[in-house]
Formats: sequence, C-alpha cells, structure tokens
Amino acid sequence: MKIRIVAVGRARRGPEQELFDFYKSRISWPLDLIEVEEKRPLPVDQRIQREDELIRAKIPPGAVIVGMDETGEDPTSRKLADHFRKWEDAGTADLVFLIGGADGLSDGLKRDARLLIRFGRVTWPHMLVRPMLAEQIYRCRQILDGHPYHRD
Repeated sequence: MKIRIVAVGRARRGPEQELFDFYKSRISWPLDLIEVEEKRPLPVDQRIQREDELIRAKIPPGAVIVGMDETGEDPTSRKLADHFRKWEDAGTADLVFLIGGADGLSDGLKRDARLLIRFGRVTWPHMLVRPMLAEQIYRCRQILDGHPYHRD
C-alpha cells in the first residue's frame, strides 16, 4: 500500500519538517508528501475551488481518500490502525490523506473521502498536522505489527 499526504502549502525547513522527515524515515509503507499551492490572491470560495482542483490532480484513480477535517471523527490510534488493517486486507493500492489550506477542504473532497478524521477538537497549524499525521501512520504500523511502541 502506497501512502500519500497531499497538503496545501509549502513547508519551509524547520522543526516541523524535520519531525515529519523523522517519522517518514521510520514508516515501512512507502510515503510521499505532495504539496500544492495556489499563489494568486483569490476570494475564499475561488481559492477553495482552486485548491480542490490542485488536490484532485494528485489523487490516483481508485485511491482511498482520508480527509483531515475539523468535522471528522476523532479516532483512537487503535481505531485508526483498524482502518489501516481493513485497507490492507482489501488490497488498497493507494491511500491518500488530504490536508486542506487555511479554509479547509472543499465540500466535494469531504464527500469523496472514505473517512474524515481530526486530531481533537482544537485547531492545529497545518504545518504541524503533517508530522502529527506521519507519527500516527508510524504508530498504526507499530500497532499492526504488535510492536510495544504503542501501549494502551
């Protein structure tokens, strides 16, 4: 299973990127971070639509889509690992996590997502969500492998 994180915005070198790279290096699944960005100053509705187009262009046909969204469920790491197990068992080739821009994902992307999740009820900076997501992907792999990294 190949995992992609498609994120709006370009990361700069710094602690968030270093932490993302650290967890990425530990994940046994192939993982790519794909960044998209609309630089033109557009009204919010037009910007969300343009980001939708940029994101969709990076989603392989037939991919399982997981959107990071404030309205999503707040799963435990074990519950998220259960989703990974089901996707692996189903022979999922491409799993794509979406991180929207400042105004979130379009309604269409949210509808197309197999799952919407959030990291709690608070809002996290988009650049911090990337390493947090990478850590959870790593944690899910460790849970599935029975590794003691995750303890209940």
